[in-house]
Amino acid sequence: MIGRVAAALSAAVLVPAATLAAWGHLAPREVTTSVEIAASADRVWAELTDFGSYPHWNPFIVSAEGEARKGATLHNRLRDTGGVMAFEPKVLAAEPGRELRWIGRAWAPGIVDGEHYFTIEPMGGGRVRLTQGERFSGALVPVAGGLLDMADEFAAMNAALKARAERA
Repeated sequence: MIGRVAAALSAAVLVPAATLAAWGHLAPREVTTSVEIAASADRVWAELTDFGSYPHWNPFIVSAEGEARKGATLHNRLRDTGGVMAFEPKVLAAEPGRELRWIGRAWAPGIVDGEHYFTIEPMGGGRVRLTQGERFSGALVPVAGGLLDMADEFAAMNAALKARAERA
């Protein structure tokens, strides 16, 4: 009897958890912001990857350490409405003047995974479009709601990066 009760309780917990995890991968959440910058792609890349200067200008990622190199681990601290949070994402792509992409995870893979990206697209005339975004997936994404909406924070960083790159 105890074995049946334990099995029933396990099923009652595991089936909804598995369903939630599957839904989190089938229905990811994405946040994207863009800004036009009157600077070259190389200039924007140089400012974006100058992690040591982040405490001086970046209102969102208030510190970053590491290398913009595929496979590297970064040590970042970000500020959002809940305060300051440390995380250690792994760099997935680092193409100078084009793209910086990393993945960060909350707790363990599959709970809340965030693939954060910056793309730099030349627009001609010494201008580029910087797009910053993040694609969230994982078991808790469907219930996280507005906690993952960081559009304001992304836009603030984009504006600060724009001002810095255009001054250089």
